[in-house]
Amino acid sequence: MPVAVIVLAAGQGTRMNSELPKVLHPLASAPLLAHALAAARGLDPERTILVTGHGGEAVAAAARHIDPDIRIVRQEEQLGTAHAVRQAEPELAGFDGDVIVLYADTPLVRPETLQAMLDARATGAAVVVLGFEAADPGGYGRLVTRDGALEAIVEAKEATPDELAIRFCNSGLMAADAATLVSLLAEVGNDNAKGEFYLTDIVALARARGLAAAAIACPEAETLGVNSRADLAAAEAAFQSRARAEALENGTTLTDPSTVWFALDTHVGRDVTIGQNVVFGPEVTVESGVTIHAFCHLEGCHVSHGAKIGPFARLRPGAEIAEDVHIGNFVEIKNAIVEEGAKANHLTYIGDARIGAGANIGAGTITCNYDGVFKHQTDIGARAFIGSNSALVAPVRIGAGALVAAGSVITQDVPADALAVARGKQETRPGLAKRLMENLRALKKKATN
Repeated sequence: MPVAVIVLAAGQGTRMNSELPKVLHPLASAPLLAHALAAARGLDPERTILVTGHGGEAVAAAARHIDPDIRIVRQEEQLGTAHAVRQAEPELAGFDGDVIVLYADTPLVRPETLQAMLDARATGAAVVVLGFEAADPGGYGRLVTRDGALEAIVEAKEATPDELAIRFCNSGLMAADAATLVSLLAEVGNDNAKGEFYLTDIVALARARGLAAAAIACPEAETLGVNSRADLAAAEAAFQSRARAEALENGTTLTDPSTVWFALDTHVGRDVTIGQNVVFGPEVTVESGVTIHAFCHLEGCHVSHGAKIGPFARLRPGAEIAEDVHIGNFVEIKNAIVEEGAKANHLTYIGDARIGAGANIGAGTITCNYDGVFKHQTDIGARAFIGSNSALVAPVRIGAGALVAAGSVITQDVPADALAVARGKQETRPGLAKRLMENLRALKKKATN
């Protein structure tokens, strides 16, 4: 059966104390919104609908960057969750399938949990609610069940003492077939203290029609909602803990797991070893057999089989590291291709460049890629050797097998197999250092007397 997903992202998030819309605050190097959309993609939905409100233009732009096909509607007034879902009704026109309602500020729900909700729908429940066993139920709505069926959702402030004792709580996520959902939403009223239209009311409305309602359970950690900076920090910790456990399970060695930080879209192959204090930014793929030593930062890069990175290396966006490449300590790579077997082991900046297979880049080498207005390309051929403390002023080409002498400033192309030397001539004057130092000491002594 086809699936549609409605993601609610209209809230202001005043407790974040921020000008940035709440759902755009980053978690694992991606907006909160991206996490909800990633969970939705796991269902391969036919339609994904985002309901915006506060900061709507910025939220919509971020959503389109993540999913160009997303359908966006706006809740002009925040009149409750049922009212928010109703804004999506025009985008459900002609849709015949199940609908899941998600929240953009609930980033840890897994696609497998959403699929379990759909599976419960397939067994005959008209409405399915996602619940969790709360360690401290507090102000959560309670899920009242009988013989496996969901009878009601009771808000904590309206619950009896017996209902308050229930630990099975409402996460807010729901599933129903589209026609039933639209029909039930039309009956939701706002006769309550806040004068808002609550999505939770559709359970009682469904039961009043004689329709079945069900609740399935997930771990409480999946339902963590982000309403404050403290919640955001807790969600980050929970995400990282999950990501580290998954990496270990999938065949990655983490020498100090608690110090490795992953992004939402980090992909790491088997038999990868990651040292302590390694940080992955967005858009990183690491193939199998790679070693990443301690204190490295990777972002927007691809690292191929057998490469060795770090320690203290930085791979920036556009870095393409081929098989068996060595990138050593205090080396920075940006928008550059480093081909198979090449080495840059020490104190080097490589930007806007191609480093040929088997080339060796000496310590202190810099590709001078920026003239203050434009970026320029450096091309280093296969098996070339760049001596230490060299500056390659782009645009420039170093031919295959060429050798650049240490300390050179290269401003012209170097042919294949040629030696290029571009440095001042050394001049040595015997005894001059001794005489200079004696004169300086005499001047210092005179000045202090």
